[in-house]
Amino acid sequence: MKHWIFFLAILFMVGKNGFSQTPTLTENSKISFLTCASGDQLFSAFGHSAFRVQDTVLGIDVVYNYGTFDFNKPNFYLNFAKGKLIYSLSRRSFDRFLFEYELEKRWVKEQILDLTLAEKNKLLIFFENNYLPENRDYLYDPLLNNCSSITGDILVQQFGDAIVFDGSHLDRLYTFRELVRQNLDINSWSSFGIDLAFGAVVDRKATVQEHMFLPYYAMEQMKNTTKSGKPLLERERTILDYSEHMRNGFFPLSPLFWFTLLFLFTGIVTYLDNKHKTRSRWLDFSLFLTTGLIGTSILLLWFATDHTSTPKNFNFLWAFPLNLVVAFVFAFQNQLPTWLPKYLWLVLALLGVLILLWIISVQIFSPIVIPLLLTLATRYSYLLKFTRQ
Repeated sequence: MKHWIFFLAILFMVGKNGFSQTPTLTENSKISFLTCASGDQLFSAFGHSAFRVQDTVLGIDVVYNYGTFDFNKPNFYLNFAKGKLIYSLSRRSFDRFLFEYELEKRWVKEQILDLTLAEKNKLLIFFENNYLPENRDYLYDPLLNNCSSITGDILVQQFGDAIVFDGSHLDRLYTFRELVRQNLDINSWSSFGIDLAFGAVVDRKATVQEHMFLPYYAMEQMKNTTKSGKPLLERERTILDYSEHMRNGFFPLSPLFWFTLLFLFTGIVTYLDNKHKTRSRWLDFSLFLTTGLIGTSILLLWFATDHTSTPKNFNFLWAFPLNLVVAFVFAFQNQLPTWLPKYLWLVLALLGVLILLWIISVQIFSPIVIPLLLTLATRYSYLLKFTRQ
């Protein structure tokens, strides 16, 4: 009879997805850190991190997931572009959390934290307080405040100076750009787009704790973190054991293929223009218009958004915003203006400045941009020659 009374009391405390009030964990409880493998989509390409709280006596097994977002929220894409994307802490049963990773055949590893009962209850109260409707939303930052980086912040916030992140397991400290590239095929549109949007600010070295914005690094860091001089982890285990997802791109669909094709095409057209002492107005209009639009977008990301990773982006030196205006000069004026040679010298000089900044590592650019630089240099040089004739 006592057993059934206890069981009914637990059912009252624990709802379908959570608690009506925060329970007090027993000695049988465990709090662990979950790391999930990368997936096939861009938003899952870096893996995932979450916390698990389980207590066999109370029948509790839930996951606190700081990586929840909703595509259907009002102005989702606009907020993303403005750097004001809101993520939320969600709470769900472990079985439901695990189900999607089983479907996608992505491995899941668990690291059980070595905590006292008081520390476990302290963490649970923290999670439950964070899960309140007024607290669960937070301003997402892909490099500085995401589902993985928040792990280290929580540990430091809860345990203070007792937590020490040892970085001796790292070969070296990487820059944020290098860390992002480790998870993407550099000859992919997603990698090129990210490199194009990132400014020079991401070319600084990340601290040991900042490496934890990537779930795989957070998992390794857990093995090399101490609390009060003792290892933070009690033990590790694999929950789902699948092979790492391999993302092999198809070269004819890659940016390097198309940009190289553009360079060769521009070279052929320029050769024919030179031979016939003319210029292909449609080609010049397309190149200037496209680079001008890209450059304008880069400046907007730099100055008109709250993104922390897009300031000081010197990609505008090749994607020069004023090209947007000059494009219409090529389109609608038969006689080229007298100021055009000086402008062409300017954009050629800017290409040279970009290469210098690359060499001295002020900003690291995507190597995929090289065919574009050659394309622009070829056409600018020919137009400079053409204006002299």
